[in-house]
Formats: sequence, structure tokens, C-alpha cells
Amino acid sequence: MKITVRGAVQGVGFRPFVYRLATELDLKGWVINSAQGVFLEIEGGPDALAQFGRRLRTDKPARAIIQSCESSQLEAVGYEKFEIRESTDAGGKTTLILPDVAPCDDCLREILDPQDRRFRYPFTNCTNCGPRFSIIEALPYDRANTSMKRFTMCADCLGEYRDPRDRRFHAEPIACPRCGPQLQFLDSLGKSLAKSEAALEQASEEIRSGRIVALKGVGGFQLLVDARNPDAVRRLRARKHREEKPFAVMFPSLEEIRPQCEVSALEEQLLVSPEAPIVILRKSAISPQESAIAPGNPNLGVMLPSSPLHHLLLRALNFPIVATSGNLSDEPICIDETEALERLHCIADGFLVHDRPIVRHVDDSILRVLHGRTTAATTSGPGSRWAGSHRRAR
Repeated sequence: MKITVRGAVQGVGFRPFVYRLATELDLKGWVINSAQGVFLEIEGGPDALAQFGRRLRTDKPARAIIQSCESSQLEAVGYEKFEIRESTDAGGKTTLILPDVAPCDDCLREILDPQDRRFRYPFTNCTNCGPRFSIIEALPYDRANTSMKRFTMCADCLGEYRDPRDRRFHAEPIACPRCGPQLQFLDSLGKSLAKSEAALEQASEEIRSGRIVALKGVGGFQLLVDARNPDAVRRLRARKHREEKPFAVMFPSLEEIRPQCEVSALEEQLLVSPEAPIVILRKSAISPQESAIAPGNPNLGVMLPSSPLHHLLLRALNFPIVATSGNLSDEPICIDETEALERLHCIADGFLVHDRPIVRHVDDSILRVLHGRTTAATTSGPGSRWAGSHRRAR
């Protein structure tokens, strides 16, 4: 049987899912990514094939979106096993690639576990989370077609990548401290002051001291400052030429948001979702800090950490930060270090960067709940009422 699956089925662990399902049902054949979706040939008993067809839809990965699933009968070839084969880029490029996904609970546990080899590693990911749209250079979605191709997997990562029982089985952005991207902290002139863990510590200290840090995020640069410090926020406004537009605020946790804003059950669900959007909430009270962040506005744009790097930084600070786009008002967002140093050196006092290239910048979703229903506000950027960080396309 030949099956063609189209939709958002790359970068979501779909091939590993197909592999495990076929192996469980003792079916033989192969699966590949293609520029149009996922193709597979599979053979076995009629009952097993029928069950495979049903479960392909009912048991699919949570992030996968199947738009169509077409099948046709073929003569049996006599495959001896089921395997994931090398992808093909033949034909028109029509498959969908999901946006970057906030870290899953499993990856968060790993970066907070001193016994784990990815302890405090800011580029931890798996098939359930991590960069997607921001790193892809071409279809199909394979490591060789992403900006991760410059990083050669170490033996441990390669073992996970090849192990069908591991949640990093064919996770294309897989990395660890031994073989993956690394952090570096630069001063405003581009001089390296610290690397790896020390770079994160330096950035934390700069923000804590009221200075402005430009952070190279998943999909572009952000400008960060202590949200509790009105003078620091006003300095950011002056340097960025952002007179009144509200800034969005990133909080360390949901618990930190509640004293500042009213949070309904639906708004909470949005905040902790894998998309990690900015959610516009009603302020509980107006404080001097919030007046500097969103002057004259009864609402506040709020978000939670959206990458392992953000989680580690906010955990070190343990207070909310303004996280706004890395640009002057109405200019494009910076996505590489050279560009950022040239365009942002008059705004930022320091730069927390890394060596994983960003292929394209991606924007935040900005959502609000009205009358019990979720509505999309305008995305951050020129003409928007909100100046949120830029992380993902939605």
C-alpha cells in the first residue's frame, strides 16, 4: 500500500510515529519526508493494514495536522523491515512547516536536572518542541536543510537520533552542550566578555543592574530590561524612539502574573500553550512600573518564557522583564550579530548571542479574550499598538 499524507506533518515527529506504529503492527516498508508531505509504502496483513490506516489519524502526534491522507494498492515487494529512508525534494514544495514551539515539560525537566547531560543547556529540544520555521532553509524538513547543519552531532546525540524508543528519534534540531550552539556575551562594541554559562550570568547581572540587553532569541533579536525599573524602561523608550506604545512583559511564571493582572481560565490556557503567545490582560492595579510600560492603558501584554534560554534567564532573574523587538521603531528586526551590533549598539548596553543562524525572523501572536472567546490582536511590528518580542510565525 502506498500512502501520501499532506499537511503539517514535518517537524512534529510524524516519521518516528509512523515507524513505531508500523513496527508495533509488524508491518514492513519505508517512510520519507518529501517536499509535498510524508510518503510511505507499507505491506502486511489486511487487518494490520486497516488498523494502521485508522491509527495514522487517531494516534498522530499532537502537533501534527493532517489535511489529506490518500492511499492506493500496490503489488507486494517483500520488504524485510520498516525504515525511515532519506528524504526527497522532488516535485513542488507544498508541505506545511509548523512554527517554533515552546519547550515541552520533558525538556524543561532536563535543563533543570543537575544529573542530566543537558542541564542548563539553552538549546535543548526534541520532536515535541524547539525551533522549526526559524531554522529551515529548504524543504523537506531535514537537518541538512536547516541552519543546524553546521553542527555535527556527537555520539550521544546521534544515538538518540537513531533510537526509535527515544523522543529525539529524528529530531532534526537535536543538540547538546558538547556539539550544539553556544552562548556568548558581547559589549556594545562587539568585544566578547563571557561565553556559555558565564554569558548567561553576565546578561542576568546587566539586566539586574538596570542596563539594556539585546538577546538573540529563536527568531530574532529582543531588547530586554528590568520591568520593575521605571528609569530603565524610560531609557529603553528614549533609545528605541518608542514614545507611548505599550511594551509586552515576560514573567518568570504564571504565579508571578496573578498579582499584577486578572487571569481567567481561558487566558491561563493561552499563556501556557505551546505557541506561547502574548496575551492582553486586564491590569489589577496601576503601579509606577506599569505606567512606564503601558502608559495610560488599562491592559498589559503578558507572556511566559518561550525557549529554554528564556526559561534559564528568567529563572536567574526571578522578576519580570520587558521584552521588545530588536529594532528601532518601524525598522526590520535584527536576526544576526553583525546586523545587531551595527543597528542596536546605540540602544543596547550588551548583547547575549549564540552561533545558531536564524534563517528568517518570526513574529509573535498577540491574543486577547473577549466575551469568553479568543481573538487575535494585531501582531507586533510597525503600526501595532503592542511592541512585543518576536519569536514565532503563526
